[in-house]
Amino acid sequence: MSEPPAVLEAFVMPWLPPGHTMVLPGRGEVFYRHHRHADPSAPTLLLLHGWTANADLQFFTAYEALAEHYSFVAIDHRGHGRGLRSPAKFELADVAEDAAHLLQGLGITQVVTVGYSMGGPISMLLTQQHPELVAGIVVQATALEWRATRLERIRWKTVHVLGPMLRSSVFPRWTRWGIRRMLGEHHPLVKYVPWMAAELSRDDAFNVVQAGQSLSRYDARLFASALAKPSASLITTRDRLVKPRKQRALADALKAHVIEIPDDHIVAWTSPDAFAKASVELVRHVVEASGASPA
Repeated sequence: MSEPPAVLEAFVMPWLPPGHTMVLPGRGEVFYRHHRHADPSAPTLLLLHGWTANADLQFFTAYEALAEHYSFVAIDHRGHGRGLRSPAKFELADVAEDAAHLLQGLGITQVVTVGYSMGGPISMLLTQQHPELVAGIVVQATALEWRATRLERIRWKTVHVLGPMLRSSVFPRWTRWGIRRMLGEHHPLVKYVPWMAAELSRDDAFNVVQAGQSLSRYDARLFASALAKPSASLITTRDRLVKPRKQRALADALKAHVIEIPDDHIVAWTSPDAFAKASVELVRHVVEASGASPA
């Protein structure tokens, strides 16, 4: 006698801005979300997600709060989510150029960047390469570098093991279990777990590994303080992935206004209301300091 079919979980999605694709000449096709504020004078933000995530997974808990005040573009980086697929080796500088080409294609002349984790280095490289595009910088749960100690450099050498994990047939099931465990049974985001797990499965394992390797080589200690842009920083004070002392070192280098949240690296999921509120406040500080112009 055959077993009864598995009961499918409800697939509930959060509010997401309109999604689009654009072909960047000589680079490939990118996926991005674009929210246009009703007020054409509202500044435009560029949302840059972290490693192994995508724009939606990183920022969906802040989308609506940011949309109340600003226009924004949220891009999926190379090999992440629906992001550009390229045979070229993943390099953070190239990802920053992808973002610059997208902004130019959209006719957007100036943005405030919001870079979470890996998105922080991308935002800083974008600012270094195209200072005219960036009015101000918001960094969240990120660092100047991840390679200062010998132990850190050794840890990065094991990043290749992530590839087989992402390609494993049990990865989607493990992901759903892991997200539920991190959130807890009564967390308000539990209803989105099937969607969140499905989004994580979109990553290209090869590019994600290369992204980790590129992060392992990143070091902004020589140029961060020279960026000279109004800046703000979200520091996650219980972060086990990006140590708070490293986050503070970056905030000091940028002379950034700081907001702290006592949570770990997935604060956007575990403390969604606090993350959304902090994101709005950080952007507001930078916008006021920079006098950011409309798109």
